[in-house]
Amino acid sequence: MSRRRCGIATLYASVTDPAGPAGKSPAPESPIPARIVDQAITWTIQLDFGEPTASTREAFAQWLAADPLHELVWQRMQALRDDFSGMPPALALDTLQTAGARRGASGLRRRQALKVLALAGISVVAVQGVRELAPWQRLLADTSTATGEQRTVRLDDGSTIVLNTDTAISTGLGGERRLVTLRRGEILVTTGYDDRFAAASGAARPFWVQTPFGSLRALGTRFVVRIGDGRARVSVQEGAVALYPSTGGTGDVAQAGTSWWLANGGSAPAPAQTFDADGWASGVIAGKDMRLADVLAELARYRTGRIVCDPRVADLRISGAYHLRDTDQTLRFLAQSQPVAVVYRTRFWVTVEPAGGS
Repeated sequence: MSRRRCGIATLYASVTDPAGPAGKSPAPESPIPARIVDQAITWTIQLDFGEPTASTREAFAQWLAADPLHELVWQRMQALRDDFSGMPPALALDTLQTAGARRGASGLRRRQALKVLALAGISVVAVQGVRELAPWQRLLADTSTATGEQRTVRLDDGSTIVLNTDTAISTGLGGERRLVTLRRGEILVTTGYDDRFAAASGAARPFWVQTPFGSLRALGTRFVVRIGDGRARVSVQEGAVALYPSTGGTGDVAQAGTSWWLANGGSAPAPAQTFDADGWASGVIAGKDMRLADVLAELARYRTGRIVCDPRVADLRISGAYHLRDTDQTLRFLAQSQPVAVVYRTRFWVTVEPAGGS
């Protein structure tokens, strides 16, 4: 077994083995369930690599006290972090790549390999390439969705958040403000009035969304926030949203019917899209005069693998509503209604090209 695969197997076995790491903690009578180990690893990542709120720390304390095995596993986790704190980042990345691609002999999946990196004291954010290899943001989130999945979250303040495909968020409703942290993906927010707090204080708490590029404050509104490469796109359907770039400044106010870019260096109006910014919440890509390449790029977000658009049909203009729930059905519909052919080179590699190859 290679050094990297052996390292992962040893780390995980050290926690689940009844004997535990030598001299680190007392041994239970039987192996510790992997389920408890996974829970402890997730807590480690949330507490050490995230931005834990008071409610997160309280939930962790409750978990720790709920079962003696929880405390035992937690002690072993801390011991392992000390033992492997010197693991070179290059070896850590190599470990992650191999575990994700080959499902090593220990049976660990890519997600488990990522957890091991955190236990080894290596900041997964800082390891070059990890963003492309694994959605680490999901491990820090309170709620997340997989590729092709959507989910609706209703908060205690009356607000509703719809998570689009491959999205991760954290929420915090304690204190004098309401905060949603968008770590990955796209959300549709409809703010509530915060009735209980307003009844006690006379006014609702401000509603904020934090992104990697800055913050936005909802001004009684409905809006979409989407994380992209180097910036976020904010599209307002109702009300208004104040934008505060991470570099500081008072920011601009995005009004209903407009879209804005929010980047580290500032905010600016974004060009109008040919498809509805919130159409996905109804399960469709809907619009008029849309480029085929743009529609296919959106559709690709909801399936595992790639959809490649041949440059010869990229600028073909289409209109209508194209369903997201079954991407293969939508591709078949495009092949029937447009002068294109859909070629499945593999299940995960699809090419859309001119019909007849011309």
